[in-house]
Amino acid sequence: MNPLARYKPSKNSNAPCADLMTMAERELSAFFNAITQLFGLEQAELSAKDWLQELIEIDGLPASTREWRLITAKVSTRLASRVSASSLSSSLSSSISTEPQIA
Repeated sequence: MNPLARYKPSKNSNAPCADLMTMAERELSAFFNAITQLFGLEQAELSAKDWLQELIEIDGLPASTREWRLITAKVSTRLASRVSASSLSSSLSSSISTEPQIA
């Protein structure tokens, strides 16, 4: 007898958990893809880590799309700060290297 044939999970054994996982996967995937397209893979990976850290830090799992989006919004703020700081640093470096030198 096939051992796998004996096991038949209940159709609704963990449906709410599965729905939450699906919402989380969709939200993180959409966020990651958007950041990759706009800012590159490095920023997307950093933002995904931030997103997962934010999820760990909250009390309980979000139960709605709105709550998942709040995580994304918080992480987007961190991304904006990181990109702004990086952009400012790059522009300062380039302006310093292009300024005429006084002997």
